[in-house]
Amino acid sequence: MTAPESAVRVDGPWLHRDVAANGARFHIAELGEGPLVLLLHGFPQFWWTWRHQMVALADAGYRAVAMDLRGVGGSDRTPRGYDPANLALDITGVIRSLGEPDAALVGHDLGGYLAWTAAVMRPKLVRRLVVSSMPHPRRWRSAMLSDFAQTRAGSYVWGFQRPWIPERRLVADEAELVGDLIRDWSGPTKPDDKAIGTYRRAMLVPSTAHCAIEPYRWMVRSLARPDGIQFYRRMKRPVRVPTLQLHGSADPAMRTRSTAGSVEYVEGAYRWRLFEGLGHFPHEEDPLAFSTELLTWLGDRTQDR
Repeated sequence: MTAPESAVRVDGPWLHRDVAANGARFHIAELGEGPLVLLLHGFPQFWWTWRHQMVALADAGYRAVAMDLRGVGGSDRTPRGYDPANLALDITGVIRSLGEPDAALVGHDLGGYLAWTAAVMRPKLVRRLVVSSMPHPRRWRSAMLSDFAQTRAGSYVWGFQRPWIPERRLVADEAELVGDLIRDWSGPTKPDDKAIGTYRRAMLVPSTAHCAIEPYRWMVRSLARPDGIQFYRRMKRPVRVPTLQLHGSADPAMRTRSTAGSVEYVEGAYRWRLFEGLGHFPHEEDPLAFSTELLTWLGDRTQDR
């Protein structure tokens, strides 16, 4: 079974449209007016994961824009271009296409990995950085290679290295695995069946499963390749923008210990916030707490450069 691309253009108070950036077309949903806050989803989700924060941000006087990453949701599914450096250029390209001088980047999971990358590669376009459930890329690499507990927690990443089998598993039985992953990675508060159904339908849009896995294939296969070595060497540059790092204490996919060490790579103002009892999706498990923390950080002018 497949789903039409219209399945990801979920109705709401936001406006859907497409923008061109970095040689591809990207679907965005936007709401509100004011300073730009660009929201980046993780796996196995799409822009809709930020629905609660979009409303909260717009009500607080921000222009909230949630984009679908390359290959996911309503964005182009290109045959290549899924390395983090290029995906980060997608993000900064969207900022420019929106006519903005910069943005506060808010990224979860893979979106957080790319937000870290964009802040290093194009610091002038990143006003502030908020990362949830994902360590700095160099910290991620270290944890996955040297921490057995994190290697076990991230076993799905190693499983993605097989050809074709992961894609078939993701879409089997109407993408049942997507629902299983989201429930397994959540804390005690699980998403309802309606939300799970929305994510499952999004994965059934043709070619989405393959494209959603490709960034993880690059992250592992490049570890010993020249392009990967060059990328991780480049990521030694410190993050100098104000940074907020958010994490759920009950996250089974990314251990707190793995994430907390990311401050080593931040020279700008830094704040750490641990949500007790929440899992891998704190922005959905407790939207109010997450949005409150986010808005407090964005409104704190003492953190500005």
